[in-house]
Amino acid sequence: MSASIDQEDALVTSTDPLHPANLISELCASFYRLGWVTGTGGGISIRTDDKVYIAPSGVQKERIEPLHIFVLPYPQAEPSPHTDRIFLRRPKLNLKESACTPLFWNAFTVRNAGSCIHTHSQNAVMATLLWEKEKMFKISHQMIKGVRIGGNGPTLSYLDTLEVPIINNTPNEEDLKDSMKEAMEQYPRAAGILVLRHGIYVWGDDWQKAKTQTECLDYLLEIGVKMKLAGLPTVLNE
Repeated sequence: MSASIDQEDALVTSTDPLHPANLISELCASFYRLGWVTGTGGGISIRTDDKVYIAPSGVQKERIEPLHIFVLPYPQAEPSPHTDRIFLRRPKLNLKESACTPLFWNAFTVRNAGSCIHTHSQNAVMATLLWEKEKMFKISHQMIKGVRIGGNGPTLSYLDTLEVPIINNTPNEEDLKDSMKEAMEQYPRAAGILVLRHGIYVWGDDWQKAKTQTECLDYLLEIGVKMKLAGLPTVLNE
């Protein structure tokens, strides 16, 4: 094994449970148990200063290991399906980085996020269907104080109305990059972006805040769907 490969593996090898490579493996398994990342879809990316850690595509989420993780330098040209990406490390196995990579990059560049989570939660998918015409999920007077304005600003209050934009899906996930970025710029207060019939992207200053907000948003999506189906208004005083 060459020294360069050893150095690359060192980027994802650590006994520290809070090392990004270890965290991604642990969190993907947790999200799998929650039903957020069924099959091989969904996941999480973590940015630490000048490095971005991204899970592979096509690996069972509950079985991801640190040696499966890709490491990219940050900043670099925004990844897209049509440009070459610069890597500090690629797994030795014949793996491809997550198809979510360009979408994760939106969170890093547009919101200066430290982490971005993508789930295929059924609560998110149902919300996109029930609010499809409005292109915006809205809810107020609920547990929204765990969500931050823009994903990393001040927290919302009980009296605020949470708004999460809904963008149309595409056959290839990478092609959502531009529409997601446009929605983030059009709605700077949004803490996440819903994708029609697909799921949600949520970000935060770090993995803890991204995880907390994803949990809060999933709760709000679930109760919003239940209220809508019960004929109850999800926004008061509107």
